[in-house]
Amino acid sequence: MRTLGVVVFSVFAAFAATAKCYPSGNSDTAIPSSSTEFWFTQPVDHFGLNNNTWSQRYLFNATFYEPGGPIIVATPGESAVSSSLVDLSHFNYLAQITNGLVVLVEHRFYGKSNPMPDLSGDSLKYHTVENTLEDFAAFIRAAKTTPSQIFSLPVSKKSKVVFGGGSYAGSIAAWMRAKYPDLVAGAWASSAIIKYRLENYQFDQSWSKHLEALGCAQDVATAVEDLDSVLFSDNTTAYSELQSKFNLPALSPQDFAALANVFINSAAMAPTTKSGDYTQKTVCSYFDGTRSPLDSYAAAVANVVSSGGYTQDSLVQMGDTSLGYTNYALGQSGRVWYYQECAWYGNWQVAPPSSTGLQRYRSQLVDLTYYQPNCNNKFGSDIQVPVDSDSFDSKWLGLLRSTTNIYYTVGAYDVWRGSNALSWDGYVLPNTTSSPVFLIDQATHCQDIAGHRTDDLDSVSLARQIGNNLVQQWIK
Repeated sequence: MRTLGVVVFSVFAAFAATAKCYPSGNSDTAIPSSSTEFWFTQPVDHFGLNNNTWSQRYLFNATFYEPGGPIIVATPGESAVSSSLVDLSHFNYLAQITNGLVVLVEHRFYGKSNPMPDLSGDSLKYHTVENTLEDFAAFIRAAKTTPSQIFSLPVSKKSKVVFGGGSYAGSIAAWMRAKYPDLVAGAWASSAIIKYRLENYQFDQSWSKHLEALGCAQDVATAVEDLDSVLFSDNTTAYSELQSKFNLPALSPQDFAALANVFINSAAMAPTTKSGDYTQKTVCSYFDGTRSPLDSYAAAVANVVSSGGYTQDSLVQMGDTSLGYTNYALGQSGRVWYYQECAWYGNWQVAPPSSTGLQRYRSQLVDLTYYQPNCNNKFGSDIQVPVDSDSFDSKWLGLLRSTTNIYYTVGAYDVWRGSNALSWDGYVLPNTTSSPVFLIDQATHCQDIAGHRTDDLDSVSLARQIGNNLVQQWIK
């Protein structure tokens, strides 16, 4: 008789500065919805600093579950849980072929899973990597020892666990396997962010590889140079004209440059498919030789702003970094993510320093001076600036180097590839039989764990099949 398995997946992890998978709610296969909310009790601090408790939200779908099948658990990382993230992803297909059960567990401080009453610095001090991982470990322990506490149907206590996910959640997957090998038998880490550094200019360098393949990288770089020529000048008339062309509000030059970059990058993690390339549609198609590179850049940004329905007021709220310092209200995923960058690892998406000699694809105004002052302004003087990225990277990447049973997938055109297991410079982690690294040709960010589409790339389908086979081995 085959032993029951538990397969745990962390789905989502963002943009402008986050590391989130592109939404996976576009599956071509209709699957019944899982919308009932359940709650699991956790301590505010697993290590004794605050023994109060809070309720962690989760959803599950047992459509394909049969005795002997695995339990597939997911977390949306820095997004709220939703039934579409349970039902419309590769995880439900994996549940179908293994007669499994899918569970989606919300990450602390995101969605409705709030350990504290607000998002002040005093509250967010309980937002640590260690507490986050122990939350998931506690959930797994309960699923293995008292499954009736978690599920409304009979589930065996003899459960193996495979933890998986994409992007930041892929990091969680890998760390869970490394830190809790007694609980986690294997991990599927799609586009996992496993390399951390203070200045992450590798983000744009990775994006440039995609732009080069589409033929517009040099035009984008030229547009950025021309943009900086205006932003660094005292020509207020030219700057006002830029605002109009970009359809962006009057902001400081630094805030303007950063907001423009958010919108030009908005499709960078969208999937590439047999039907087309979204980066071609939203970026490179505007550099068609009918206008200057800067005007082409502006038109691309203005199109995203217009099609997204942004108002000028909403753009000010997005772009003005002097706002929101003392807004501690719950439900601000961007604020929580910013805290992680300030207090955990950095990974600030910046233009490359001039000393690197690298081509720039964002304004040189977007450097550490754009990000770091906000850390103390938002979260208080206890935040160390700059954060010790090297120590974080050494600890958590070092933990992975000898860990077995992790499947790393890397999109060839993933903007986060510079932080993945296989960067443009080579393998960051060993590519071994027990922990293979698979490069997905032409793919972007964690496409292998997104919902299945009829126009999926063959390389994406192959990556899924390899992962399916590994999971079936891990749950034997």
